[in-house]
Amino acid sequence: MGPTKPTGHKPCTTEWARQENSPLAAQNLDAFPTRYVPSLPPTLYYPRLPRFGTQHHRLRHRMESEGRGKRGEMEGGNWKRSGGGEKKDLFHVIHKVPPGNSPYVRAKQLQLVEKDPDAAILWFWKAINGRDRVDSALKDMAVVMKQQDRAEEAVEAIRSFRHLCSKQAQESLDNLLIDLYKKCGMVEEQIELLKQKLRMIHMGEAFNGKATKTARSHGKKFQISIKQETARILGNLGWAYMQQNKYAAAEVVYLKAQMIEPDANKACNLGLCLMKQGRLDEARRALEDVTHGRFSAAGDGKSTKNKAEELLREIEVGPATSTSEVGLGIEDEIMERIELVLNEWVPLRSKRLPIFEEISAFRDRITC
Repeated sequence: MGPTKPTGHKPCTTEWARQENSPLAAQNLDAFPTRYVPSLPPTLYYPRLPRFGTQHHRLRHRMESEGRGKRGEMEGGNWKRSGGGEKKDLFHVIHKVPPGNSPYVRAKQLQLVEKDPDAAILWFWKAINGRDRVDSALKDMAVVMKQQDRAEEAVEAIRSFRHLCSKQAQESLDNLLIDLYKKCGMVEEQIELLKQKLRMIHMGEAFNGKATKTARSHGKKFQISIKQETARILGNLGWAYMQQNKYAAAEVVYLKAQMIEPDANKACNLGLCLMKQGRLDEARRALEDVTHGRFSAAGDGKSTKNKAEELLREIEVGPATSTSEVGLGIEDEIMERIELVLNEWVPLRSKRLPIFEEISAFRDRITC
């Protein structure tokens, strides 16, 4: 005999089901005795069904599924299968934090759930010192420091502790350092690291020798080719040269980047380089390519187009910037070009990437 129903609770009859708008109202339940299920909400009663017959089996399965759903709601999203199976914890899925009780897990909870970046940084330090997921802990801590305007500390942390990280993590640490150098205004360090990454691509050492790598942006994964990575690095290098007023060097870099992987942002920066050198007709043509939509735009294409339109208005109303104002003499400009396209490409190995066949041809044109 089953458990006794609590006093005051109604059995699950057909009439009661109709009155309560039960999903079982359409079923003929009068033919079966009823029983109370203690693990379900007290107002839910289900008939005792026979263990044979296809129709009865389907009805039993549906009622048990509904019961699990009710229990899941009552238990805050955690439910246990009727057969005693595994538990499903939605907390880590919703907040995108790893399970466990380690220092790194605690740091991620403070960062993403409790929104306490200073405390998160302390726990990231504990994770690094305790050798707990050092690759992720160092990168995540540097990101939080950058968000808290502590970029200089992040630079020192990466420089001091990157030797604890795996070889696979070094490339992403370099990318993070480039962003930190840019935020700190450390242009020389940024240029040197960008040149180092170009040398690695040149020697076939980037992407662990593979032609593509998997990257992640805004939670989505996508593939990046060697060509795309080279164009991206050249674009960053061109911007760094512009911060040093080395517009001739920036022009060479942007031209090569556009030959590899053209886009609107680099075309806009190329137009600015030409403006700074007083070559307004060339600058106008480069900027009109952007406003006419001849290049794809990464990210917010509208802002790039607006920037190009603003530069075009400056060309129409403003005086030309002479080369002497750039801060480089003619000899310095030529040397900067030669240094970039000749000296920085180290002797080639037999495993030569196709992209550098194009660079060699470009080098020959520059030196003529």
